[in-house]
Amino acid sequence: MSAILFGSISTLVDSSELQRRAFNTAFSQHGLDWSWDQEEYAALLTGNGGQDRVAAYAEQRGDDVDAAAVHATKSEVFRTLLAEEAPEPRAGVVETIRAAKEAGHRLGFVTTTSADNVAAVLKVPGLSAADFDVVVDADDVDEPKPAAEAYRHALAALGEHASDAVAVEDNTGGVASARAAGLPVVAFPNTNTADHDWSEATERVVALELDDLLRNVGR
Repeated sequence: MSAILFGSISTLVDSSELQRRAFNTAFSQHGLDWSWDQEEYAALLTGNGGQDRVAAYAEQRGDDVDAAAVHATKSEVFRTLLAEEAPEPRAGVVETIRAAKEAGHRLGFVTTTSADNVAAVLKVPGLSAADFDVVVDADDVDEPKPAAEAYRHALAALGEHASDAVAVEDNTGGVASARAAGLPVVAFPNTNTADHDWSEATERVVALELDDLLRNVGR
Protein backbone atom coordinates (compact mmCIF):
# COMPACT_ATOMS: atom_id res chain seq x y z
CA MET A 1 0.00 0.00 0.00
CA SER A 2 1.06 3.60 -0.57
CA ALA A 3 1.60 6.51 1.79
CA ILE A 4 -0.16 9.81 1.08
CA LEU A 5 1.45 12.81 2.75
CA PHE A 6 -0.51 16.05 3.07
CA GLY A 7 2.09 18.77 3.15
CA SER A 8 0.66 21.88 4.78
CA ILE A 9 -2.35 23.36 6.53
CA SER A 10 -3.85 24.67 3.30
CA THR A 11 -3.80 21.27 1.64
CA LEU A 12 -6.57 20.37 4.10
CA VAL A 13 -8.34 23.72 4.60
CA ASP A 14 -7.77 26.74 2.37
CA SER A 15 -6.70 29.00 5.19
CA SER A 16 -4.51 31.35 3.13
CA GLU A 17 -6.80 34.35 3.39
CA LEU A 18 -7.28 33.76 7.12
CA GLN A 19 -3.49 33.76 7.43
CA ARG A 20 -3.22 37.06 5.53
CA ARG A 21 -5.88 38.67 7.70
CA ALA A 22 -4.10 37.38 10.81
CA PHE A 23 -0.82 38.93 9.67
CA ASN A 24 -2.49 42.30 9.11
CA THR A 25 -4.18 42.19 12.52
CA ALA A 26 -0.85 41.33 14.14
CA PHE A 27 0.84 44.23 12.37
CA SER A 28 -1.78 46.60 13.73
CA GLN A 29 -1.48 45.21 17.25
CA HIS A 30 2.29 45.74 17.15
CA GLY A 31 1.95 49.33 15.94
CA LEU A 32 3.15 48.65 12.40
CA ASP A 33 1.67 50.56 9.48
CA TRP A 34 1.97 47.50 7.23
CA SER A 35 -0.93 45.97 5.36
CA TRP A 36 -0.51 43.09 2.95
CA ASP A 37 -3.10 43.03 0.20
CA GLN A 38 -3.85 39.78 -1.60
CA GLU A 39 -1.50 40.44 -4.51
CA GLU A 40 1.43 41.32 -2.27
CA TYR A 41 0.79 38.39 0.04
CA ALA A 42 0.62 35.97 -2.89
CA ALA A 43 4.05 37.16 -4.02
CA LEU A 44 5.46 36.72 -0.51
CA LEU A 45 4.26 33.11 -0.39
CA THR A 46 6.98 31.99 -2.81
CA GLY A 47 9.12 31.63 0.34
CA ASN A 48 8.42 29.50 3.39
CA GLY A 49 8.17 30.53 7.02
CA GLY A 50 5.98 33.32 8.37
CA GLN A 51 8.53 34.62 10.87
CA ASP A 52 11.22 34.79 8.21
CA ARG A 53 8.74 36.52 5.91
CA VAL A 54 8.11 39.22 8.54
CA ALA A 55 11.84 39.65 9.23
CA ALA A 56 12.69 39.98 5.53
CA TYR A 57 9.88 42.48 4.98
CA ALA A 58 11.07 44.58 7.94
CA GLU A 59 14.63 44.57 6.65
CA GLN A 60 13.44 45.59 3.20
CA ARG A 61 11.58 48.57 4.68
CA GLY A 62 14.30 49.46 7.16
CA ASP A 63 11.98 48.86 10.13
CA ASP A 64 13.14 47.54 13.51
CA VAL A 65 10.69 44.73 14.27
CA ASP A 66 10.56 41.78 16.68
CA ALA A 67 9.61 39.26 13.99
CA ALA A 68 9.17 36.42 16.48
CA ALA A 69 6.71 38.43 18.58
CA VAL A 70 4.74 39.59 15.55
CA HIS A 71 4.55 36.05 14.22
CA ALA A 72 3.43 34.69 17.60
CA THR A 73 0.59 37.22 17.66
CA LYS A 74 -0.32 36.35 14.09
CA SER A 75 -0.54 32.65 15.00
CA GLU A 76 -2.84 33.38 17.94
CA VAL A 77 -5.09 35.53 15.76
CA PHE A 78 -5.09 32.85 13.05
CA ARG A 79 -6.22 30.14 15.45
CA THR A 80 -9.01 32.39 16.72
CA LEU A 81 -10.20 33.09 13.18
CA LEU A 82 -10.04 29.40 12.33
CA ALA A 83 -12.20 28.49 15.32
CA GLU A 84 -14.69 31.31 14.73
CA GLU A 85 -15.14 30.90 10.99
CA ALA A 86 -14.76 27.10 10.80
CA PRO A 87 -13.91 26.84 7.09
CA GLU A 88 -14.76 23.59 5.38
CA PRO A 89 -12.10 21.11 4.25
CA ARG A 90 -11.04 21.60 0.65
CA ALA A 91 -12.69 19.84 -2.28
CA GLY A 92 -12.20 16.10 -2.11
CA VAL A 93 -10.06 16.09 1.03
CA VAL A 94 -12.45 14.29 3.38
CA GLU A 95 -13.49 11.82 0.67
CA THR A 96 -9.86 11.10 -0.26
CA ILE A 97 -8.85 10.53 3.36
CA ARG A 98 -11.80 8.20 3.90
CA ALA A 99 -11.14 6.23 0.70
CA ALA A 100 -7.41 5.96 1.45
CA LYS A 101 -8.02 4.63 4.95
CA GLU A 102 -10.59 2.12 3.70
CA ALA A 103 -8.08 0.88 1.12
CA GLY A 104 -5.35 0.49 3.73
CA HIS A 105 -3.08 3.32 2.63
CA ARG A 106 -0.96 5.18 5.19
CA LEU A 107 -1.65 8.88 5.77
CA GLY A 108 0.63 11.64 6.99
CA PHE A 109 0.30 15.34 7.72
CA VAL A 110 3.74 16.83 7.16
CA THR A 111 4.16 20.52 7.97
CA THR A 112 6.71 22.69 9.72
CA THR A 113 4.22 25.04 11.31
CA SER A 114 3.65 24.98 15.06
CA ALA A 115 1.98 22.12 16.90
CA ASP A 116 -0.70 24.57 18.11
CA ASN A 117 -1.59 25.53 14.53
CA VAL A 118 -1.70 21.87 13.49
CA ALA A 119 -4.01 21.04 16.39
CA ALA A 120 -6.30 23.94 15.48
CA VAL A 121 -6.62 22.82 11.86
CA LEU A 122 -7.33 19.23 12.85
CA LYS A 123 -10.31 20.45 14.89
CA VAL A 124 -12.05 21.71 11.74
CA PRO A 125 -15.27 19.70 11.29
CA GLY A 126 -14.57 16.75 9.02
CA LEU A 127 -10.92 16.44 10.04
CA SER A 128 -9.24 14.65 12.92
CA ALA A 129 -5.74 13.86 14.13
CA ALA A 130 -6.90 10.24 14.20
CA ASP A 131 -7.05 10.34 10.39
CA PHE A 132 -3.25 10.38 10.20
CA ASP A 133 -0.69 7.69 10.95
CA VAL A 134 1.97 10.36 11.47
CA VAL A 135 1.80 14.11 12.09
CA VAL A 136 4.97 16.19 11.72
CA ASP A 137 5.19 19.76 12.98
CA ALA A 138 7.89 22.32 13.78
CA ASP A 139 8.83 20.55 17.03
CA ASP A 140 9.90 17.44 15.12
CA VAL A 141 12.53 18.98 12.85
CA ASP A 142 15.58 21.21 13.02
CA GLU A 143 15.21 22.54 9.48
CA PRO A 144 11.87 23.85 8.18
CA LYS A 145 10.71 23.45 4.60
CA PRO A 146 12.03 23.79 1.91
CA ALA A 147 14.55 21.45 3.55
CA ALA A 148 13.68 17.77 3.13
CA GLU A 149 13.84 16.86 6.82
CA ALA A 150 10.10 16.93 7.55
CA TYR A 151 9.31 14.48 4.77
CA ARG A 152 12.23 12.23 5.62
CA HIS A 153 11.06 12.20 9.23
CA ALA A 154 7.54 11.20 8.16
CA LEU A 155 8.77 8.42 5.85
CA ALA A 156 10.99 7.02 8.59
CA ALA A 157 8.15 7.12 11.13
CA LEU A 158 5.89 5.25 8.70
CA GLY A 159 8.60 2.82 7.64
CA GLU A 160 7.92 3.73 4.00
CA HIS A 161 10.15 4.52 1.03
CA ALA A 162 9.72 7.62 -1.09
CA SER A 163 9.06 5.37 -4.09
CA ASP A 164 5.88 4.14 -2.39
CA ALA A 165 4.54 7.55 -1.38
CA VAL A 166 3.17 10.79 -2.79
CA ALA A 167 3.02 14.29 -1.32
CA VAL A 168 0.28 16.89 -1.70
CA GLU A 169 1.49 20.50 -1.52
CA ASP A 170 -0.04 23.94 -1.88
CA ASN A 171 3.15 26.02 -2.09
CA THR A 172 6.37 25.83 -4.06
CA GLY A 173 8.60 25.63 -0.99
CA GLY A 174 6.69 22.55 0.06
CA VAL A 175 7.12 21.07 -3.41
CA ALA A 176 10.88 21.65 -3.15
CA SER A 177 10.92 19.95 0.26
CA ALA A 178 9.08 16.88 -0.99
CA ARG A 179 11.14 16.61 -4.15
CA ALA A 180 14.35 16.85 -2.10
CA ALA A 181 13.11 13.84 -0.13
CA GLY A 182 12.61 11.93 -3.39
CA LEU A 183 8.82 12.19 -3.44
CA PRO A 184 6.49 12.86 -6.37
CA VAL A 185 4.25 15.83 -5.62
CA VAL A 186 0.67 16.62 -6.55
CA ALA A 187 0.26 20.40 -6.50
CA PHE A 188 -3.01 21.52 -4.89
CA PRO A 189 -2.69 25.34 -4.95
CA ASN A 190 -4.61 27.48 -2.50
CA THR A 191 -6.35 30.80 -3.14
CA ASN A 192 -3.11 32.77 -3.03
CA THR A 193 -0.69 30.35 -4.71
CA ALA A 194 -2.67 29.46 -7.84
CA ASP A 195 -0.42 31.58 -10.09
CA HIS A 196 2.88 30.23 -8.77
CA ASP A 197 5.30 28.08 -10.76
CA TRP A 198 4.32 24.41 -10.38
CA SER A 199 6.74 22.97 -12.92
CA GLU A 200 8.50 20.85 -10.27
CA ALA A 201 5.27 19.05 -9.33
CA THR A 202 4.33 15.83 -11.10
CA GLU A 203 0.68 16.89 -11.44
CA ARG A 204 -1.57 19.82 -10.54
CA VAL A 205 -5.19 19.43 -9.43
CA VAL A 206 -8.05 21.65 -8.28
CA ALA A 207 -9.73 18.93 -6.18
CA LEU A 208 -8.39 15.75 -4.63
CA GLU A 209 -9.21 12.23 -5.74
CA LEU A 210 -7.48 9.12 -4.48
CA ASP A 211 -6.90 7.70 -7.97
CA ASP A 212 -5.18 10.93 -9.07
CA LEU A 213 -2.80 10.71 -6.11
CA LEU A 214 -2.01 7.03 -6.54
CA ARG A 215 -1.10 7.32 -10.21
CA ASN A 216 1.72 9.65 -9.18
CA VAL A 217 3.35 7.13 -6.82
CA GLY A 218 6.71 6.08 -8.19
CA ARG A 219 6.90 8.90 -10.72
